[in-house]
Amino acid sequence: MSTESLFTPFKYKNLELKNRIVMAPMTRAQSDNGVPTQQIADYYARRAAAEVGLILSEGTVINRPASKNMQNIPDFYGTEALNGWKNVIDSVHENGGKMGPQIWHVGDTRSTPDYPAVDMEQASTMTLEDIQDTIAQFAASAKSAKDLGFDVVEIHGAHGYLIDQFFWEGTNTRSDEYGGKTIKERSRFAVDVVKAIRAAVGEDFTIIIRLSQWKQQDYLVKLANTPEEMEEWLLPLKEAGVDIFHCSQRRFWEPEFEGSDLNFAGWAKKITGQPTITVGSVGLEGDFMAAFGGQGTEKADLTELTKRLERGDFDLVAVGRALLQDPEWAKKVKEQNTEALLDFSAESLGVLY
Repeated sequence: MSTESLFTPFKYKNLELKNRIVMAPMTRAQSDNGVPTQQIADYYARRAAAEVGLILSEGTVINRPASKNMQNIPDFYGTEALNGWKNVIDSVHENGGKMGPQIWHVGDTRSTPDYPAVDMEQASTMTLEDIQDTIAQFAASAKSAKDLGFDVVEIHGAHGYLIDQFFWEGTNTRSDEYGGKTIKERSRFAVDVVKAIRAAVGEDFTIIIRLSQWKQQDYLVKLANTPEEMEEWLLPLKEAGVDIFHCSQRRFWEPEFEGSDLNFAGWAKKITGQPTITVGSVGLEGDFMAAFGGQGTEKADLTELTKRLERGDFDLVAVGRALLQDPEWAKKVKEQNTEALLDFSAESLGVLY
């Protein structure tokens, strides 16, 4: 098995990467009251030093009430938090890496009954004033990312969080311009977020959006049941300014629609013509949900992944749990030392190293 294709350079606009491996965003919730610590900087720098081409941070929240559902999720606003992120990006750059923050609002996803104390914001009940301020805060955080020296920014539009709650008819029952019967109509909030971010960061700064069909509330739901519906969903986002689509699946090898073996990232690239990132149990046998039940999973070979990359289905590959378990994962793959790759232990979810 050759993994050479994973280690070819990638360039798009201002973004130049030494290889195709991306560290997937994974919530760690270990930033003290929202401020990333030196330990956080070391955690990302360790992966940068070990051949990860692009690091996407865990979800970082905008300046809105109830934008997070756990106290130690990092903020991406305010002097103290932004100073912490400046230390992170400087550490990553010093170790030869590139990085972008994932900008996030959790929406109505209460984690514990006592945090946050304010009501969670819901797609169906936010006022138009709430919506406009939320859009402005996404743009403000993205502008801060550029000003701090980050290389890209990613918008979290997946997994049943706020932006995704606007996409999904199950959580968006609005009757105004931010609701609607079709996925295209319900995409207006995301489109406006992208437009505001593009205006804030300029034309050359790369914008990624992470999307998913599945939701934490319903693993089987689909926003787009056909390629035509996917066009209605993705093309307006492209027109608004999305550069790269990060296409989240639980298992990257599963086909998105009948009649083709293309996965979500493959279809997104075919429809939009834009670069895409695939993700979902890369390098591991089992999907991530088992980890939350305390189950580990064995490592898997990368033959199917590299086959799909080489035929052009997608451009970049996001690796999650395998990089949590082993900061040296990308380096080992580059050196063809796949025998040294580690099985995944669920204990890695709670450890920052």
